[in-house]
Amino acid sequence: MAEHGAHITTASVADDQPSIFEVVAQDSLMTAVRPALQHVVKVLAESNPTHYGFLWRWFDEIFTLLDLLVQQHYLSRTSASFSENFYGLKRIVMGDTHKSQRLASAGLPKKQLWKSIMVLVLLPYLKVKLEKLVSSLREEDEYSIHPPSSRWKRFYRAFLAAYPFVNMAWEGWFLVQQLRYILGKAQHHSPLLRLAGVRLGRLTVQDIQALEHKPAKASMMQQLAWSVSEKIKSALKKAVGGVALSLSTGLSVGVFFLQFLDWWYSSENQETIKSLTALPTPPPPVHLDYNSDSPLLPKMKTVCPLCRKTRVNDTVLATSGYVFCYRCVFHYVRSHQACPITGYPTEVQHLIKLYSPEN
Repeated sequence: MAEHGAHITTASVADDQPSIFEVVAQDSLMTAVRPALQHVVKVLAESNPTHYGFLWRWFDEIFTLLDLLVQQHYLSRTSASFSENFYGLKRIVMGDTHKSQRLASAGLPKKQLWKSIMVLVLLPYLKVKLEKLVSSLREEDEYSIHPPSSRWKRFYRAFLAAYPFVNMAWEGWFLVQQLRYILGKAQHHSPLLRLAGVRLGRLTVQDIQALEHKPAKASMMQQLAWSVSEKIKSALKKAVGGVALSLSTGLSVGVFFLQFLDWWYSSENQETIKSLTALPTPPPPVHLDYNSDSPLLPKMKTVCPLCRKTRVNDTVLATSGYVFCYRCVFHYVRSHQACPITGYPTEVQHLIKLYSPEN
């Protein structure tokens, strides 16, 4: 039993395969970085929507671009992603024997490099977008935003019904692969590594020495470039590499701070903080008199200010307190991120459906 389970915590002398704890830790590192950065951007956007609002609106695309620069920098120079290099791991091309393995400083071959970028950068971006689409469709279906005669109604309801099972199968695939990795039946802890045509291994002494001497060797090679085109190409590579290096260095230094932010703003920790620093409930705000002369507000309080018809699915916008039809205010807030009456910045999650006693 001990011989069969020894590889869970330590690797054998002949095998450089990392333990399950190492590979799971490096997977969770980048998972923790994204929500922590997202919270920082959200705080900046809420404090100054004019200057930092675009960061929140385009966070997924900006994060993906930065992630692309960082991952390409590490994969081409250390044969590992940022999190893998942080834990002293590297990517080894499948089929390479111990003697024919490339040094980590040589980087991955182009085929495996671009496959790795696809599974490290593109797939997470598409997954985030798909989850947001599913969440949006669920809200629209719950509040009947689409008319009953919509030809897409059956399609997106079938999609919403099938998505949980597809997601469960996807997560189950990863779980089975990790169990096989623990039992020594697989070389990959993740199916995505197999798709990229690589496996994970530990950095050797030769890899570490080559990585330490690579900057000095690169500077000597740049001095040998005499042609203008080579100098321009070298300058562009140096500029892109400098940006990626600064990003990766900043991530390396701030990774523990980001993990602390992720823990600090977790729901469990916030409940503890609120219980320790609970303050008396403030009095309700003083309501302003209804201004019937406002051109934006209808004279009858049962009429929606947007469509000027009797409200359907009454919904209050918590930011300002005004009531609209859910369909009207949902589309307006999603397009303008502001209250139609006051112009206050707001988001879709600030919509609260009202239920009358007769319903």
